[in-house]
Amino acid sequence: MDESNSKLQAGSNISRREFVGVAAIGGVVAVLPAAVQAQATGATVRTALTINGVRHDMEVDPRITVLDLLREDLKLTGTKKGCDHGQCGACTVLVNGERKNSCLMLAVMQNGKDITTVEGLAQNENLHPMQQAFIDHDGFQCGYCTPGQLCSAVALLKEIRDGAPSFVSSHLTAKVALTDEEIRERMSGNICRCGAYEGIVAAIRDVAGRASA
Repeated sequence: MDESNSKLQAGSNISRREFVGVAAIGGVVAVLPAAVQAQATGATVRTALTINGVRHDMEVDPRITVLDLLREDLKLTGTKKGCDHGQCGACTVLVNGERKNSCLMLAVMQNGKDITTVEGLAQNENLHPMQQAFIDHDGFQCGYCTPGQLCSAVALLKEIRDGAPSFVSSHLTAKVALTDEEIRERMSGNICRCGAYEGIVAAIRDVAGRASA
């Protein structure tokens, strides 16, 4: 009788081959990170996130993205779902000060991190300077992409302050000059289907100028 069809013991309904396969899968699951194990077993994962300055301790489905967690669980609907493939930038948020596409990030992978959405940019009743500049320079039309544009623009100014070069920077280590070309390159991941790019560039240039004054 072929070994793969022989039973491990009398009355067993599992073959050696099946047993070895199950044992191998079990061994792999045992060494995987907790979030991946939870996904394999259907369990939730305890996750702590600080969102707009408020700490949230939650049991999170390991499959849920930051975007869906924000919109569906926390009702922070300012962050928009556009393409859901990381191509349009509508879902951009700040994670520890860096801009990220929230549709591409699993919430459990952000455990312990600080997330800022468009709702967290304003301070009390005072708009963030970038929000006011978008209004002053008509940096939007329908407004659907605007939350992502704003978060990305705020992060852009931090990148400039930190001296991070872009593809169009003339030198990798020299101080970066915030030209229109730099702004357009750095904002190229945020698509405005209404075409309000002139206003967006003007708004960013305005805030950068006031910050350096």
